[in-house]
Amino acid sequence: MAFEWRCRVYIEDTDFGGIVYYVNYLKFMERARTEMLRAVGYSQQILKSQGWLFVVHDVQARYLKPSHLDDELIVRSDIELAGAATVIFKQRVVGDAGDARCEGDIRVVCVDEKTLKPRRWPKELLQRLEQLD
Repeated sequence: MAFEWRCRVYIEDTDFGGIVYYVNYLKFMERARTEMLRAVGYSQQILKSQGWLFVVHDVQARYLKPSHLDDELIVRSDIELAGAATVIFKQRVVGDAGDARCEGDIRVVCVDEKTLKPRRWPKELLQRLEQLD
């Protein structure tokens, strides 16, 4: 995978049974994508100041195995497909032993900050992300 981000499961991430609540995997993936941008020199604030916003258009998630309180997880992120305004990220959350917990395909669309209409992803940003491979 192109980029890895580690996180730990805290009490706030779990349900009454001490298992990660399903929607929190999406939060882990969101944070990993944000850290992936940061790793290539871009923060959300920098991108917004240049008029670019990124919105999740659709998500397909598959829940494979539960995670529990205090588990250390690794979120692996890669670009599956890069179009003009749309990028599909392939993300996989695994345990320390490499066992898959959740995987998802997340379609992220770049939009203009003022009009909220789709616009091309910044070329330099895409090039830097693709160099992570």
